[in-house]
Amino acid sequence: MTDQPAGPARGGLLPGLLAPLARPSTDHTPLLAHAGSRWLRWLPYVLALSALSSLLPSGINVLTHDYGLNTGLAAALAVAQTAPLLLAVSRPLPAWWMIGAADLLTSLLVLATGRDTSSPWPWPATSLVGYLLLMLPLALRERRRTLLSVWLATGAASLALSLLGLGGGSGSDNTVLAVALTGAVLVLGGALRERAEAQRLLTEQEHISEAERERRTLLEERARIARELHDVVAHHMSVIAVQAASAPYRITGVPPEAAEEFTAIAGTARDSLSEMRRLLGVLRSEDSGAEKAPQPGIGQLAQLVETVGRAGVPAGLAVPPELADALPQAVDLSVYRIVQEALANVVRHAPGAEAWVSLALDDGALLVTVVNGAPPGRTESLEAAAEGTGHGLVGMRERVRLLDGKLDTGPLPDGGFKVAAVLPFDTPRETTA
Repeated sequence: MTDQPAGPARGGLLPGLLAPLARPSTDHTPLLAHAGSRWLRWLPYVLALSALSSLLPSGINVLTHDYGLNTGLAAALAVAQTAPLLLAVSRPLPAWWMIGAADLLTSLLVLATGRDTSSPWPWPATSLVGYLLLMLPLALRERRRTLLSVWLATGAASLALSLLGLGGGSGSDNTVLAVALTGAVLVLGGALRERAEAQRLLTEQEHISEAERERRTLLEERARIARELHDVVAHHMSVIAVQAASAPYRITGVPPEAAEEFTAIAGTARDSLSEMRRLLGVLRSEDSGAEKAPQPGIGQLAQLVETVGRAGVPAGLAVPPELADALPQAVDLSVYRIVQEALANVVRHAPGAEAWVSLALDDGALLVTVVNGAPPGRTESLEAAAEGTGHGLVGMRERVRLLDGKLDTGPLPDGGFKVAAVLPFDTPRETTA
C-alpha cells in the first residue's frame, strides 16, 4: 500500500493529522491469514490471548496496589486495556481507539484519586506494555500517515498528562520512554510491512514476467512454424504456376479462352508467391538467415539420429519404407521437428540415456514415438551438440495442433521420458508436373 504524497491539509494542520485516525484500513483479513501453515495462521490469536492472560491480572494488581484504585474499577480498566488486543489481529486501528481511550481514562482516574505514589507516571507499566504490543499489528496493517498520526497523538497525550501530574507526588516520568518505544515499534512494524509489500509486488511482477516469457516463446514458435510452412506452400504455388503456364503447350487443342484462363491462373500464382515472399520478410528475424535452406523431413532422420549418437545419446530408428513418399510436406517437416526437439531434450536432460525413435502408420494417421531410458548417472549435459530448433514441448504442441493431431508426453516408471504424437495426413501428396 503506497501513500500519496502529503500535501497541505485542507482546513489546517490538525485536521490533516487527525483525518487518518478516522479512516482505518479496509483490509480486515487477520494477520498471517495467507500463511501456508495453519499454525502460523493461528499464531496472532495465540499471542494476543497470551498477552491478555498475562496483562489482565497484573494490570489489576498494579492499578490496585501501586496506584490506589478501587479493585472493581481497576478490573474494568484492565479489561478495557487488554481485551481489544484480540480485535487488533484484524482491526488494529479501532482497537487503538479503545485501548488508547482506556489508557487515557486510567491516567485521569489515577490523577483524580490524589494519592501520592512513587510509581511511574503517566504510563503504568502494564498499560505501556499492552500499548506497545498493540503498535505492532497497527504498524503491519495501517498506512504511514496513520502511523505518524498515532505517534503524534500518543506523544501529545503523554506530554499533557505529564504536565498535569507535576507536583502531584508521582514517581519518575516515563513520557519520553513511552514516546520513544512507541515510535521504535511503529517504525519497525512499518518497515516490515513495506518490505513484505515490496516482496509481494516483486512476486507478482515475476509471475507477470513469466507469463509474458511463455507468451513470447509461444509467439516465436508460431512465427518459426509459419516461416517453415512458407517453403511448403511456396512449393505448391510454384507447381500451380508452372502447370498453368505450360498447360497450353502440353495439351493440344486448348481453346483460346481456356489458354487465357491458364495464363490468368499462372499470373495469380506468381502474384501470390510475391506476396508470400513479402510476408516471409516480415516473419523472419534478424538471425534467421540460415532458415532459407531447404526444409528437412523424414529422409534426414537417420542423419539426425547419427548426430545425436555422436553427442553421447545412442538412439535407434524405425521408419516403415512406405513412408518415403507418402507424407504431405507439412506433416513431413513436422515429424522431423518433433523428433529433433524430443532428441534434443534427451541430450539436455538425460545425457547418456538410450533413446528409440519409431514411426508407424495407423488408419490414416502417423504415429511418432520418441522414448528414452533413465540416464546412467549424473553426467554433464551435452545440449550444445544437439540444439533444438524451437522451444521444446511448446514447439511440439504447436506443430501437432497445426495438423489437428494429438500429443502425449510424460515421464515413464523406469525414470525415462516419452513423447508420442498422432498426426493425421488424409490429404493425398501432391505431385509435380
